[in-house]
Amino acid sequence: MAEPTSCSAHILVVDDDPRIRQMLTRYFENEGYQVSAVADGQGMRDALQRDAIDIVLLDLILGGGEDGLMLVREVRTSSDMPIIMLSGRDDVVDRIVGLEMGADDYIAKPFHLREVLARLHSVLRRHHAQPPQAIDGEGEDVIRFNGWLLNPRERRLVAPEGTEVALTTGEFDILLVMAKHPGRVFSRDRLMNLTRGRHYEAPDRVIDAQISRLRKKIEAGKHPASLIKSVRGVGYVFTGQASERAS
Repeated sequence: MAEPTSCSAHILVVDDDPRIRQMLTRYFENEGYQVSAVADGQGMRDALQRDAIDIVLLDLILGGGEDGLMLVREVRTSSDMPIIMLSGRDDVVDRIVGLEMGADDYIAKPFHLREVLARLHSVLRRHHAQPPQAIDGEGEDVIRFNGWLLNPRERRLVAPEGTEVALTTGEFDILLVMAKHPGRVFSRDRLMNLTRGRHYEAPDRVIDAQISRLRKKIEAGKHPASLIKSVRGVGYVFTGQASERAS
C-alpha cells in the first residue's frame, strides 16, 4: 500500500470547537493536504461513508452526548484507519484509555501546529510503511503460527477459520516483531524502539495497552490459547508455535 503524499492524503478533523476546526483546516490545506472538518459523531460517520479518509484527528470531548472514545471504539469494529486523539486534558489515564480503545496517538491541547503535523506524518508513515525493521536480517515472508496467518506485505492477519482480524498499526507492528521471534523476551522499550522509533516518547503503559488489546483479538473466543505472556519485571514473550513460511 503506497503512502499518501501531502497532496493526496485526506484528513478528517472532528472537533466541536469551530476555531479549532478552522485553524487545523487552514494549516493542513496550506501544507498540501485535503481536509474535511465536522463537529460531531454523526458528521464523522457521514464523512467516513462519503469520502476516502486517510486519517482522523478526533477530539476527546464532543457535544451531543458522544465522546471521542466511543467513536474510536466504533471505528475500530470495522477499520484500522489511523486516528489521532486531541484533548484539553493531558491526563495519563485519558491517554492510556484512548490508546486502549485503538487510537494511534494522543496530543494534548493546547498544541503547536508543527507538532500535530509531525505526529500526523509519523502515524501515516507507520501505517503505510513497510513492516517494522527485521531483527537479524530476516525477510518478510508470511508467518504462520497456531493456525494463524500473518502477512507483512499486505499487513493482514487471518484467523485459523479464515476470517480477517482488523489490527491497528501499533498492534500489527508489535505482533509482527514478536511473532518473528517466538520465545524471545522483549522489554517495553525494545518494542517501542522497533515499532515506533528510538525518538518516540511515551509511557510504558502505551505498550501495555496495545498488548492488552492485541491479546483480546488473538486469544478470545475460538482461540483461547495464550500467545503473548508477561515476563514479570521484564516485558513480554510470544509463545505461539511458528510453522512454515511462504512468500
